[in-house]
Amino acid sequence: MLKDFSCTFEAGKTTALVGPSGSGKSTIIQLIERFYSHDSGTITVDNNPIECLDLRKFRRQMGYVGQEPVLFNASIRENMKMANPNATDQDIREALVAANAWTFIQKIETGLDTIVGGSGGSLSGGQKQRVAIARAFLKKPKILLLDEATSALDKVNEKIVQEAIDSYRKTRGDITTIVIAHRLSTIRDADKIVVLVNGRLTEMGNHDEIMANYPNGTYSDFVAK
Repeated sequence: MLKDFSCTFEAGKTTALVGPSGSGKSTIIQLIERFYSHDSGTITVDNNPIECLDLRKFRRQMGYVGQEPVLFNASIRENMKMANPNATDQDIREALVAANAWTFIQKIETGLDTIVGGSGGSLSGGQKQRVAIARAFLKKPKILLLDEATSALDKVNEKIVQEAIDSYRKTRGDITTIVIAHRLSTIRDADKIVVLVNGRLTEMGNHDEIMANYPNGTYSDFVAK
């Protein structure tokens, strides 16, 4: 539950949500996605109350990648088209290239027709995550939500995936990104870091500002560890 929480996620910027389990990070993501409604306060998008927006159109503008990517027992092409049924193979390739996934797909004889198996079981964890990120890119979202999108990966795959995300964001400078992460490498370059404890916002600023203004705070402790 959020308590007296107030924050602006600026257009075209990256905001990282940091805090212990149960602090409200995923709640914020789910409220933005409108998986449930707020019972007090207001949430606005471009000054419009979120509950007044057309839900289907609003969700089309969002790309989401979670810690455990959801892939269906179908081809890579079919999984990609879940994000955009009208996408061409060229559109799909471009998204896969942007997510650093096309290289490994090219090496598979069946390419885009490769069946990924139940829950993507025929792919490695890093490969699944890159396909899921490419699928989010294929939507060309205005809002990109990353909920522990790299936390299940080893260091090598995490670096590859994170570089793919950073490169895409810089290329598409108009994307508003909200990221939840427990790894410093994922969040230290965010434009703004929001620290939550028990549903309350306790610290806010970029990495350098928080380290200077809250030397004994939650974030500084996180960095030290």
